Amino acid sequence: MEFFQNLKIKKIFFFQIFLTLYIFINIIGGERGLISYFDKSNHEKKLAIKSAKLEKRLNSTEYKNRLLSQNINLDYLDSLYRAKFKFGKKNEILIKIK
Repeated sequence: MEFFQNLKIKKIFFFQIFLTLYIFINIIGGERGLISYFDKSNHEKKLAIKSAKLEKRLNSTEYKNRLLSQNINLDYLDSLYRAKFKFGKKNEILIKIK
């Protein structure tokens, strides 16, 4: 009888150890663990930065589009021609700067 009671106590002890290790491993690793949390947090920060850059680029493009479509801004149109087509007037000297 003593053998069976010892076995029951050891079963409970090993079950508790197994359960503790299982919970600890899933808290640290696993799909919803700490490592995954930090990876997803880092990925979210990168996406937020990328979203901000795209938002800024979109606002810039919309502003340039408004300058060319509603009330045409001749100064902007002139600078656009000069930059894209290397266009200048007769008495002007064009210097290309990288």
